[in-house]
Amino acid sequence: MRSKLFVPASRPELFVKALNSQADGLSFDLEDSVREDKKIEARNTLVQFLRSDQVITSKKIIIVRVNPMDTPYFLDDIAAVVASGVKIINLPKAESGQAVSIAARAIETVEKEHNLNPSGDLDARLLINIETPKSLRLAHELAGADSRVMGLQLGLGDLFEPYAIDRTQVVAVQQAMFQVAMAAHEAGIAAFDGAYANIADQAGYEQEARLSHSLGYLGKSCIHPSQIEIANSVFRPSDEEIAFSVKVIEAEHHAQLNSVGAFVVDGKMIDPPFANRARSILKMAQQLGLLN
Repeated sequence: MRSKLFVPASRPELFVKALNSQADGLSFDLEDSVREDKKIEARNTLVQFLRSDQVITSKKIIIVRVNPMDTPYFLDDIAAVVASGVKIINLPKAESGQAVSIAARAIETVEKEHNLNPSGDLDARLLINIETPKSLRLAHELAGADSRVMGLQLGLGDLFEPYAIDRTQVVAVQQAMFQVAMAAHEAGIAAFDGAYANIADQAGYEQEARLSHSLGYLGKSCIHPSQIEIANSVFRPSDEEIAFSVKVIEAEHHAQLNSVGAFVVDGKMIDPPFANRARSILKMAQQLGLLN
């Protein structure tokens, strides 16, 4: 999921436009972008859309950010969204492993009530926001709290703004990104970069996306359609990466036939971590139709 377009649930006029965009995923928001007096209306409107043929037949990855667990909307959000067939629930403001487990059990309860996973396999997953100082400090705990957690998403706006931390402070951005990336990598789950609020600053968006990509993030949020193309380009395997990865896998095959551990490709020493990275690149290239 290279690009994830943010869509306020209170703006139904944007729903179809978002569905027709080039974003890999759509993140419908029931939280911050929806006024308190519009929460229930926005949820009902969104659920109706989620159950439409347009969404059901779409290949888009659909995510819904529910309201925080300490609000009166959380359980009703979970019930409505999970019952609508959404596979990724974005959980904001979680600050303990116990909270993540409680959210996972709430999802499980709805699935059982609606017989959504009769085989017993995990269905709906959790994407956990890292957007408070405590959640950043405990990112590793949140990442490994439950088997339903599929990824961590860094939210620098919520993390920095309340404390007057300069959003352009490179050191702060790098440290937060690295800490979340390592927590996700330790748990074997995905890391996703968050939003970049200055829509007019496309160069800044791209620079931040390239930084997160270099740390192993799989994609970045988009709060405006103009950011989608940049994210898709930055997080797409380059032609050079794909070609080199093909060489690595071919060389690995020959090395295994000759009982060789490490080997050299284009002057670079290759051992299992590098071969695994090549496999990941080729898998993404296949998913994007870049490789036969």
